[in-house]
Amino acid sequence: MNDITPAELKERQQQNQTPVIIDVREPWEYEETRIDGSQNIPLGELPGKIEELEDLKHQEIVVHCKGGGRSATAKALLQQHGFDKVRNLLGGISAYNAG
Repeated sequence: MNDITPAELKERQQQNQTPVIIDVREPWEYEETRIDGSQNIPLGELPGKIEELEDLKHQEIVVHCKGGGRSATAKALLQQHGFDKVRNLLGGISAYNAG
């Protein structure tokens, strides 16, 4: 799936069509600022959580971090495990909060 822009995600949220949002930053980063409704699974813990996310395999998932690097890795990891609707938030939470 194509990645998602902050503007598109915000529009989806306003229309109550929010996808599953996974924040792959560290817990301290998540505590500082977060996207409402997101769940925090740090990138280093994601491989061990794949099984727990199995029910989401065919749902739209948006992964994000601060700027997009860690979430690109998370997207690739999830896709390798058969998650077929994973999108990276372009520019991460920095771009989301800036817009």
